[in-house]
Amino acid sequence: MNGASASIDAVSKAIIEQLQEDGRRPYAAIGKAVGLSEAAVRQRVQKLLDQGVMQIVAVTDPLTVGFRRQAMVGVNIEGDLEPVADALAALDEVEYVVLTAGSFDLLVEIVCEDDDHLLEMINKRIRALPGVRTTETFVYLKLRKQTYTWGTR
Repeated sequence: MNGASASIDAVSKAIIEQLQEDGRRPYAAIGKAVGLSEAAVRQRVQKLLDQGVMQIVAVTDPLTVGFRRQAMVGVNIEGDLEPVADALAALDEVEYVVLTAGSFDLLVEIVCEDDDHLLEMINKRIRALPGVRTTETFVYLKLRKQTYTWGTR
């Protein structure tokens, strides 16, 4: 998703809500729910995708596909944050990178196969990046809630 802000109307929000409930919902069914034709829904969805307002993706439960360790890593940087954030974002194991104000310069969510993989990521990949001063790792013990339906409130 890009950082640009796009103006979306109530109908586009309703389309997004329909897709958040079921990303494979047919355009004809969405059209009936929001009062548009199938073609109009298709055009709106394509415009929302092109503008970077939304993505349609398959979300997996990491545990069911062999990734038994997730963690959030707080990272403090010396110097410019952007090159470190870009380097972290390029790593396959990294799901989420955000520049923050507060105790950490960056928050990085990683998904690993096991504790050995997590140790390798922290010790050999994250801490080895130029500019990384300190890290603090928050290992996930249990995921209580993960939702993507906040997008149109």
